[in-house]
Amino acid sequence: MKIYHNPRCRKSREGLQILVDSKQDFEVVLYLENTPSKEELKSVIKKLDIAPIDLIRKGEKDWKEHFKGKTLTDEEIIEAMLNYPKLIERPLVIKKDKAVIGRPPEKIKELL
Repeated sequence: MKIYHNPRCRKSREGLQILVDSKQDFEVVLYLENTPSKEELKSVIKKLDIAPIDLIRKGEKDWKEHFKGKTLTDEEIIEAMLNYPKLIERPLVIKKDKAVIGRPPEKIKELL
């Protein structure tokens, strides 16, 4: 299991605690420091069964300044997340071929 985590985010910290409490093995990826590759992002999006735009934090300053109001292709949205990782919704938890966005954090329990 893997969690894409931002320690400065309360929801991400709550999600991490759920994993700690589960006593299962998991890997923490600090995705702002270690941005996932394009292939990793595409894989996560596929596991979530969502469109790339649904993984975007549309309230983020970077989104508002650079992308809001523009019509972007899925590839352009993925590139935006690679260039501005703060745009990636968090926390993300992946377990084998399944994934969830931990909003609310309790959704993570679906994978446990």
